[in-house]
Amino acid sequence: MKTLTVDGIDQSADAQSIENKRRNAIKGAFFSEFIDMFDIYLPVVVLSPVLAFFQPSHLSAGMETILASLVFITTLIGRPVGALLFGMVADRVGRRKASIWSVSGFGVITLLIALLPGYESIGITSYWLLVILRFVDGIFLGGGYTGAMPLAIEYSKKEQRGFVGGFIISGFPAAYVTINMVAMAMFALFPLNGMNSPYAQWGWRIPFVLGAVLAGFLAMYYVHKVAESEIWKSETGEKEIKAEKLPLSDLLRGKSGRNLLQVLVMMTGFWLTQNIVTIFLPTGLLVKTLHLSGFQLTSTLMITYFVLFFSYTASGMIGQKIGRRRFFAISGPLIATVGAALLYVLANVDGLSLPVIIALVCVLAVLVTSPWGVIVTYINERFVTDVRATGFGVGFSLSVIIPSFYAFYMNWLSAFMPLRMTSVALLCVGGIIGTIGALMGPETKDVDF
Repeated sequence: MKTLTVDGIDQSADAQSIENKRRNAIKGAFFSEFIDMFDIYLPVVVLSPVLAFFQPSHLSAGMETILASLVFITTLIGRPVGALLFGMVADRVGRRKASIWSVSGFGVITLLIALLPGYESIGITSYWLLVILRFVDGIFLGGGYTGAMPLAIEYSKKEQRGFVGGFIISGFPAAYVTINMVAMAMFALFPLNGMNSPYAQWGWRIPFVLGAVLAGFLAMYYVHKVAESEIWKSETGEKEIKAEKLPLSDLLRGKSGRNLLQVLVMMTGFWLTQNIVTIFLPTGLLVKTLHLSGFQLTSTLMITYFVLFFSYTASGMIGQKIGRRRFFAISGPLIATVGAALLYVLANVDGLSLPVIIALVCVLAVLVTSPWGVIVTYINERFVTDVRATGFGVGFSLSVIIPSFYAFYMNWLSAFMPLRMTSVALLCVGGIIGTIGALMGPETKDVDF
């Protein structure tokens, strides 16, 4: 009886240990997504009003636009590079180490950006340093979730993977709300009135320092709290990995290559619909077409992203219930029809009141972004353990490039239809492509790791 009791205690202790590892990995992935998105939005929200701090005065409007876009495009280009590099690290050295290295990297780069001198000090070099650092930052940001998310999904129970994937991605709206609250506090404390004002000289630096500090805490969390994936250790073997070929060669051929192609098709569609709602809707439609004031725009977006925090998790749970593939097969056509109709109303119906606009935007955003509550889990389930991190990183990040040029597609479509209809057309196209891509693949909710 004494032996049974001891065995019972040992089994209970082992179960508790696994549960603690599971919770720590999931929390780590959530905060990795949160800090990733916090850093992504820093230039968009905090730095945009003072980009002239890094540039010569008396630039033409066209040149200002080009220089501003480079700050964001370079980060975008860096993300797929980082996803590939750190994906291979995660598959060959370990998910945990990849997370620690990438998080530490973008923490250091973010701090260096906060310390950059302006144009008056070192000339145009300040601008190019900003662009180079944002590119390197994009590499580390692209690697930030490549290790963390597979690690969390591999620790999750099969019946809870849908919830976990939706919860992790809800770090995105949480970060958006947080960075906007931080920005509003900075604008209130340090007024912006020209390039010699407190905000332009040093107020914008505080959110970057905060981002670096958050990254430092997350790195320490992974060092002290998060254990390496048991599935990765058992299937790959830490001592044997150095002699094996890089996972990229395995990813691009055979079944994994076909899986990657399917994921890229599906993600291209859903990235296109995502960009229409998260980028074009606030910057193009709400400001230029509906002429919302700064306060009205901020209120609309803050409410919308607050709702999205919960809808992502709900989508993940629904996908767990009915199946990932079926969820995509339903949500894709709904985006192309109901979502397009909602966008049409916002773009073409005059005289909408602010409460109606907020309601329509919330419903549209929940519908169009609903696949993202399922995507993190689904992509991880599409790849075997030895290429899972690389497959997830490449499938998630590489597919963003073509949809990111949506503004060019809208310009081309304007030759055949009114400009206000071009975003509606692209939303339809994205929903259809996403659906086709999803139907190319199998159901995955019962996949064993």
